[in-house]
Amino acid sequence: MLFNRMHQPDMVIAESENEWVKLIKDSDGVWEKNGLTVSLSANQTGIEADLSLQSPKLAVKTVKLRWNRPMTGQLTIVGDQWERAYGNLEWRGIVAERVMPWYFLLYDGNRTDGFGVSTGPNAFCYWQADTEGITFTADVRNADAGVQLGNRMLKIARLLFHEGRVDESSFASAQRFCAAMCEHPLMPAQPVYGGNNWYYAYGNSTHHNILEDSRFISSLADSNTNRPFMVIDDGWQLSSGGGACNGGPWIGNKKFPDMEKLAAEMKVTGVKPGIWCRPLLTSQAVPQEWIRYEANNGFVLDPSRPEVLEHISSTISTLSAWGYDLIKHDFSTYDLVGKWGFEMNSNLNGISHPFHDRSKTTAEITMDLYRAISKASGNSMIIGCNTVSHMSAGLFEIQRTGDDTSGKSWERTRYMGINTLAFRMPQHGTFYSHDADCIGITSEVPWHLNRQWLDLLAGSGTPLFVSAAPEVVTKEQQAALRSAFDVASRSLPLGEPLDWMETTCPRRWLLDGKETEFLWNDPLVSASGNNDNHWWV
Repeated sequence: MLFNRMHQPDMVIAESENEWVKLIKDSDGVWEKNGLTVSLSANQTGIEADLSLQSPKLAVKTVKLRWNRPMTGQLTIVGDQWERAYGNLEWRGIVAERVMPWYFLLYDGNRTDGFGVSTGPNAFCYWQADTEGITFTADVRNADAGVQLGNRMLKIARLLFHEGRVDESSFASAQRFCAAMCEHPLMPAQPVYGGNNWYYAYGNSTHHNILEDSRFISSLADSNTNRPFMVIDDGWQLSSGGGACNGGPWIGNKKFPDMEKLAAEMKVTGVKPGIWCRPLLTSQAVPQEWIRYEANNGFVLDPSRPEVLEHISSTISTLSAWGYDLIKHDFSTYDLVGKWGFEMNSNLNGISHPFHDRSKTTAEITMDLYRAISKASGNSMIIGCNTVSHMSAGLFEIQRTGDDTSGKSWERTRYMGINTLAFRMPQHGTFYSHDADCIGITSEVPWHLNRQWLDLLAGSGTPLFVSAAPEVVTKEQQAALRSAFDVASRSLPLGEPLDWMETTCPRRWLLDGKETEFLWNDPLVSASGNNDNHWWV
């Protein structure tokens, strides 16, 4: 059986800044050469193994483990994504070049086995499967350079090998494996639902508009024990350029003159205030040594510096002290590595700028940033957007698990939202609360399709956020929203995509014990060509 020998790979290789080196097995679970040592310490069952690296002199970029094992039969495989999903999750056959971040599931027709790493790793880890075997890769770079460990031992990750059961579905096996990967998931105290102003305002909003939104969202919620959120997205900050996703300083502008007062006024309307920020980007004057590089009319800060983490922590603490019960932080993966998740594949880094602290991996620096934000948030909940999924688990209550849906293009909502909701559903409750993004209610998105997306999100047991300009919502839509809010305010069983092994856009779902079928495709809508996939739609 594969699990009994996964702790003994057939080959271990490592990449320094100059060359690839094939390591020589020195003893059971230890491979070394040129002063570089890789250790793989497995438990007695062989289904958990701790991977570590020592390299006092050489800067190291990559470590690879290879298991030779013929992959025969009618196998189908699904993997994960680096941060958000981009409509690209699916069960498919063996594709040797397919990069599967963090974990993958393999179905052989009888059971579903899992291969992954525990959440909170100190490297960016991915898997590949081909007809001859399995390869595991740990990217331990510091930006685009090798990490300089000195005398420190780097605990790269804990590898997990999960044996499925013949009497359970692939979805149940995926849930069980996700639970095994995360020892301490973090979830909101109550189900999360409410409004977000991005998908109709797109950054063009005011203090007055937000209060109108808050009154509208509040009027649709009947629960006295779990009130809705109203999240202020991009556009409130001093450097805002009409929805251009600029950074700090995180103080208001002429349209938002007093953010603390606004939070208090929002609470009076009966909503819980939420707010957006981009913590690594600022246009304010900061010490030169804090700046990693310049971008987007501002400075991207270097979170490997303790004083930068203190600065970011102060910002998050201020937002919490102002009275915002939910803080949405965004863009940190892009600001750290210069790529969106769908661009990363096997080469995560797109930035030549090094970090100040060369002794830590990019993954460790990312984890330090997340821990600082989590600690500074106080009693406020955190939702990560464009944050690394496997590193967010256990630190943030909510993870935006997919790229943006849309208030302009139904095709984008279908492509991004439904795929994400289905394929990352096993992470809900096992990692964090899984947010597949909003329903943008505008005249540009057909209501007969959006209504189904609303019903699915509300019944799935995951967060429900609605972007809806009060003046354009019809009486029919108000009634539907009121009903959806009532459902979403209560704890529900996890929705299950019943046909997720057959399609990238599941139609059949088990919601609260009842099988429900949706019709996602309208030829007239698809033929309109309104399928722009840019992030701002």
